[in-house]
Amino acid sequence: MARAILIWVALVAAIGVPLAAAAMSPLLEWRGTVYIAAGFAGILGLGVMLVQPLLIGGYLPGLAGRVGRRVHLWVGGTLVVAVVVHVGGLWITSPPDMADALLFTSPTPFSPFGVVAMWAIFAVALLAAFRRRLRPRTWRLAHMLLAIVIVGGTVVHGLLIEGTMEFVSKAVLCALVLAATIKVMAGLSIWRKRVPPGGESIAPR
Repeated sequence: MARAILIWVALVAAIGVPLAAAAMSPLLEWRGTVYIAAGFAGILGLGVMLVQPLLIGGYLPGLAGRVGRRVHLWVGGTLVVAVVVHVGGLWITSPPDMADALLFTSPTPFSPFGVVAMWAIFAVALLAAFRRRLRPRTWRLAHMLLAIVIVGGTVVHGLLIEGTMEFVSKAVLCALVLAATIKVMAGLSIWRKRVPPGGESIAPR
């Protein structure tokens, strides 16, 4: 019980501290409601990315196995909504800047990473909608490869932005997202070929 409580407290702190630090940023005084909502949707999306691999890996107490996979699906939907709010809010507040970002013509270095991650998130959502028409291994492999793009793009996008997020708490959250993703993916059987009777395992290269 103590271990379970500690895990949940650590998870809440990992996501809550960056949100709280951003809420206290003096930069918010110069921003409108829509822009602030869009920014916090992006922060929440980053936090959700920490939850997703932990659910698949069965590391969250009470959410292992089938229950964890079902929650993973709903949390994935939450991520899609967060991205829509994030991008939609920024579009409302500054259409020219968002148009440049979506067309990959923005001078800001963080924009292309965020846009690529966004399209990868939408691609996963689309694949999930047609999951039953795909072979299980095809679905898992496509999902995992897109997840790598999502996490990598989002982390770089977040670290390059100098905005309302406090840098240390942001960097810690990004590091946790990367570590959790790498650990869970490294243990997935989809990356390993089955060992034939009397044969040797051949790892994919």
